[in-house]
Amino acid sequence: MPDSSPPSAVSDPLEPVPREFAAIMRPELPGLLQEIKDEVTRTYPEFVPAFTGPQGTYVHAAIEQSLTIFVDQVAHPSLPSPLRDEMFRQLGRTSAEEGYSLDALRGTCRVGAQLALRRARKVGRHYDLSPVFMLSFADTLFAYINQLEGLAIEGYMEGSGTTQADQDGQRRRILRLIASGNTAFASIGELAERAGWRLPEEVSLVALSPDARPARTALAPDVLVDLTDPQPVLLLPGPLDAVRRESLVHALSGTLAAVGPTVPLAAAADSMRWARQCLTLAEAGIVRDGPVVYCDDHLVTLWLESDPALVEQLARRELAPLDGQPATRRARLIETLRVWLATRGTAAQIGEVLHIHPQTVRYRMRSLDATFGTQLTDPDHCFATEAALRALHLRQAAAAPVRRRASRAHR
Repeated sequence: MPDSSPPSAVSDPLEPVPREFAAIMRPELPGLLQEIKDEVTRTYPEFVPAFTGPQGTYVHAAIEQSLTIFVDQVAHPSLPSPLRDEMFRQLGRTSAEEGYSLDALRGTCRVGAQLALRRARKVGRHYDLSPVFMLSFADTLFAYINQLEGLAIEGYMEGSGTTQADQDGQRRRILRLIASGNTAFASIGELAERAGWRLPEEVSLVALSPDARPARTALAPDVLVDLTDPQPVLLLPGPLDAVRRESLVHALSGTLAAVGPTVPLAAAADSMRWARQCLTLAEAGIVRDGPVVYCDDHLVTLWLESDPALVEQLARRELAPLDGQPATRRARLIETLRVWLATRGTAAQIGEVLHIHPQTVRYRMRSLDATFGTQLTDPDHCFATEAALRALHLRQAAAAPVRRRASRAHR
């Protein structure tokens, strides 16, 4: 019966490769490292969070260490590598705990070997190295990869001992994949099945403030939670009904959060992006109906605040006719223009909003007509001006309490 046990991390010494080859290979390592990262994430999209998330620096260092040790062992074949060994065991343990498959872990090692061999062949052609030498190098390389694979599998076997009892790591992984938009590959279904979680047709992503510690027992069992990220997040599967809303408010207990729109699973990254943008607006006081705010209630605000610099540029262009006015008069005319564009009301109605006499409104409107001319009858200009003034008004309203507090503090 063939032996199905994982390869041992201890193997025969590397086949001899001329030590001079180390000096040739060493300048190639930074480029090869980037190629490996790019190809692994392209071939195995489920590994994207491993390279870009909290573990990204460690994964980068482990691959870099493996390449450096390979070159060092070409120059000094008996050189020990305890740091590399432990780093790859840890990669294996983390892979098991995060729910990666063993086949995918092995595949990443093979991707690295293939790219390293391709790079070596390119270097070999440049230096006119013999085919016999390149065959020897290939044998040495794959023996080395077998060592790395064996170390990773050892760690994986250690880590998988707790994976069955604890599905939280797998569910966090699913959440990260969905939130980042990586839902197009088949293995996400396998991950969901192992985690005991049914893939929904639609989801809502919830952005939490960094100090959020939701009461897990107040949330339904199918809600995914990731509090390990610097930007904590929840995933609510299915329709965002009244029961979901009530449980969310109860679980968060006054903590600030923003709920993204309910979207198809494949569009989850959009819901996540909008939720985080809405949370930023809530933290700035621009959106103020929290502590739990819903993006669906603020879609226009999200749109207007999606590019503040562009809004400023638009406002400068549309309000340029007022540039020569004194600051106080300019501010009054802009406020009157904003209310008129928003309401298209009578002088009495605008005066009621602004708390001024209708005759004052008529005087200001005549000034605006004289200053802007046909611009106020052009639909495109009116729309652009109203959008810019709405965005500026939102920011001014948010800044007003801060200015009042500062004023009181200096009295």
